[in-house]
Amino acid sequence: MRVEDDSLKSLPISHTRAQPVFMHPAVFVGASVLLGMLFALQQWMSVRLWNYHIGIPLLLEAWGLQFFLLGVMCWLLWRWMGPRIQQASAFYIVTRLVPLSIAASVAEEMIWVLCFPYFPIRHTHMTYLQRLAFQLDAELIYNMVIFWCAFALFRGIGYYQKFREREDAAAQLSVQLAHAQIAALHMQLNPHFLFNTLNSISSLMRTDVAAADTMLEQLGSLLRITLERGQVQFIRLNDEMEFVEMYLAMQERRFMGRVCQQVLVHPELHDALVPAMILQPLIENAYAHGLSKLDSNGLLTIEASREGGCLKLSVLNNGAGLNSNPPKILDGQGVGLANIRSRLLLHYGDQHTFCIREVARAQVEVSITLPLRFSVGPTEKLTRFGA
Repeated sequence: MRVEDDSLKSLPISHTRAQPVFMHPAVFVGASVLLGMLFALQQWMSVRLWNYHIGIPLLLEAWGLQFFLLGVMCWLLWRWMGPRIQQASAFYIVTRLVPLSIAASVAEEMIWVLCFPYFPIRHTHMTYLQRLAFQLDAELIYNMVIFWCAFALFRGIGYYQKFREREDAAAQLSVQLAHAQIAALHMQLNPHFLFNTLNSISSLMRTDVAAADTMLEQLGSLLRITLERGQVQFIRLNDEMEFVEMYLAMQERRFMGRVCQQVLVHPELHDALVPAMILQPLIENAYAHGLSKLDSNGLLTIEASREGGCLKLSVLNNGAGLNSNPPKILDGQGVGLANIRSRLLLHYGDQHTFCIREVARAQVEVSITLPLRFSVGPTEKLTRFGA
């Protein structure tokens, strides 16, 4: 008789790992018995072709019991010695596992022979020891081969599981690194925003103390929002636009009506997810390098629209063309723009675009396209790229 239970190929070797459902003893041993039944049916069909008459119930009992015992033996090997098999040295294998394989094989045959005193069928007058010797002579090596096949499978599966664990650990480290990098970018961005705003307030203190006082209050509100968000990486576009509108109100007071501000957001996009504080640096850049150079008729348009499966964010301003800006601004390498580029790369990989172009004389547009995703909860804290 032969047995090789394919379900052995997926056995875990450590009790610290989650046990698959099929490794429950009832499932595992039951599958072994079912396989034995199939072998019994095959043998019954074979002996009929040779004109031997052996009842199918007898063959089912014999094969079923043998596969039951072999299934139990293999399951106990995994249950009791899985971790040791994974770490077994050559000395341990020779001194412990080799004797165990012999003992287990003999024990399986002793139980089987005890349960079937009429086997072998053509030698019904043999004693128990004679029948045991007959069976051991026929199947001892075969049982030991099954034992060592199970050993090899368990050891190989252990190596595979460790390989997957190392892959998972590497992926987790990659995500943690991305989170750390984004946190560092946030720490860089917030002081940059704060210093620039304080400089604006300082300049107003000499000309309009009331306006400077109002800007200080608005700055306090913006900082409170920033602190409440903490390390949240993604927020709803609606929340981002509330922050932007407060910032625009500060700039409106500073420039005293010299800039016409427009905010265009399609209603279906209010719940779209965007990286936190993604628009403010673009708006700040528009004021610093374009609108601040105008005495009147400034234009700032902020728009959020849908393009297929993508979200497009754009900031358009007049005041100065690209030719009048320093190379770092043209290449998007200023502090705010470089920060945005880095964050977009960490969040989306190559699934985004970032473009600075002159759409008309003295009109510059900065546009970003992102994969369109919608919020399913209050906030999302994890990066998408590398997660």
